[in-house]
Amino acid sequence: MSEYLLVVAAVNTGWLLSSFGAFGVLACIFAETGLLIVGFFLPGDTLLVPAGLLCASTARTGPHLSLLPVLFCAAVGTIAGAQAGFWTGRRAGRAALAGVRNRRLRAGADRAEVLLARYGYAKAVLLGRFIPVVRTVLNPVAGALGVPVRTFTLWQVIGGLAWSQSLVLGGYWLGGSVHHPDAYLVPAVAAVVAVSLVPVALEVLRGRRTNRGRAASKGDEVLLP
Repeated sequence: MSEYLLVVAAVNTGWLLSSFGAFGVLACIFAETGLLIVGFFLPGDTLLVPAGLLCASTARTGPHLSLLPVLFCAAVGTIAGAQAGFWTGRRAGRAALAGVRNRRLRAGADRAEVLLARYGYAKAVLLGRFIPVVRTVLNPVAGALGVPVRTFTLWQVIGGLAWSQSLVLGGYWLGGSVHHPDAYLVPAVAAVVAVSLVPVALEVLRGRRTNRGRAASKGDEVLLP
């Protein structure tokens, strides 16, 4: 099932890039980071790496993209999208969060609130860029919770540039290092999905360790005379 999903993601990504090029990158990344209802199922990580890979492609057939327009569109899409999501949450307030019914969005919103409370505004906005789904919901959540505009804007720009540019350049490096880079599209998508799950896994492990520590502390208190 997972292999099937990876193939579907690669095909959809390939179609999007071949049909719309760098503008497709801008539109998709903007929607993923700025439009809460549709953004959570759009490709983000799995679009940027293949876009960079196709920038390095020298194949006579198939799409070929220019690196600088892709980098520019990725940066504009992620920065403008995050800011749009923030102002949407700012205007809608907490009522918008309470009305979320989708399970994935609800879980992402809860995780975003935990990140903001645990790590502070700056670090949470920066880290949230690299976590799927959270990348979509953290922006309106930050707006609804009253994160200062200047703080959010500064760190979403830093995080957005670090996320988008590194993935595009990573794909470009991969494309320049192997022969027939188009053949590596599905493996590249698989690698990106795996890497994107690392922050989530680390957060789960840290949460379990914290819970165990609290349970152990309570047990010691009970044993005390």
